[in-house]
Amino acid sequence: MNELRAAPLRHGYGTNGLTDLRLDDALALLADLGYDGVGLTLDHMHLDPLAPDLAARTARVARRLGELGLAVTVETGARYVLDPRRKHGPSLLDPDPDDRALRVRLLVTAVRVAADLGAHAVHCFSGTAPPGTDPDTAWKRLAEALGPVVEAAAAADVPLAIEPEPGHLLATLDDFHRLRGATGDPGPLGLTLDIGHCQCLEPLPPADCVRAAAPWLRHVQIEDMRRGVHEHLPFGEGEIDFPPVLDALVSVGYRGLTVVELPRHSHAGPELARTSLAFLRSRTPEGDPAA
Repeated sequence: MNELRAAPLRHGYGTNGLTDLRLDDALALLADLGYDGVGLTLDHMHLDPLAPDLAARTARVARRLGELGLAVTVETGARYVLDPRRKHGPSLLDPDPDDRALRVRLLVTAVRVAADLGAHAVHCFSGTAPPGTDPDTAWKRLAEALGPVVEAAAAADVPLAIEPEPGHLLATLDDFHRLRGATGDPGPLGLTLDIGHCQCLEPLPPADCVRAAAPWLRHVQIEDMRRGVHEHLPFGEGEIDFPPVLDALVSVGYRGLTVVELPRHSHAGPELARTSLAFLRSRTPEGDPAA
C-alpha cells in the first residue's frame, strides 16, 4: 500500500506584480502559464473597490476566474487606493477615528468581494504606528478597528489573514499571537505568512516559521529576500533555501494559494511570472493529486 501523501501546493501570482497589464490580460496570462490561482490586490487598475458598480464588476471577474479555472485570494495592500498622498494610508492605527473607519470600510468591502469571488481568504495588515503613539494605544486601536472586519469575515465565512509586515506594528509571528490574545482569538482571524519576511526578521528559519504558523495559516506569499533587508526579490537573488520551505508547506497540509509577491517588478511581470512558476515547480515536493 502506498503511503498517503499530502496535497500538492497551489501556486499563484500577485496582481500587484502585474500592474502594467489589464486585469483580464493578467488573469489570462497566469492561466496560460499554468498557475492555479491569483492574489488579487484591489486597486484602481484591478477591480477598484471604490469605483461604481462594484458588485457587477466583481461578478464579471468571478465568471472570468471560473472560465480560466483560477482560485483567488483577495489582497488589500494597494499603496494609494484610499489616499493619493499617503502610502498605505489611512491605516487601522491612525489617531483620527474617521480615518481608521475608512480603512475598516475598505476591509469590509474586501470581505464582501472575496465572498462574491469565492476567495479562500482576505489578506490585510496592521499599518505602521504614527509617530508619538505609545504601543499600548496602537495595539488597542488595532484590536478595536479589526472588530467589524472580523465580524464581516465570520458572516461571510471567509477567513481574514493578517500579515506580519516589517516596520508595521504587527511585524512578527509573536505580534500575531499578541493580536489573537487582544481580540479574544476569534475563529475567522488567521495569518498570512510571507516567506521573505521570515527570512528578513524572524528568529526561526523560514521552514520552521511555516511549521510554527501552521494552525493559523490561511494565505502564503513567497519571494526571495535577504536577512535584515525588506526587499522583495525574484527567486535566486536572495538567501532563502526554498526546498525545505516548500516541503514544510506540503507537510503541514496547507491548502491555500502560495502567491508570488513581487510588487516592484511589474515592468518584467509576464516574464517573472513564467520563471517564478518554473522555479517553484522544480523545488516543490510532489503531493497526492487525489488528496
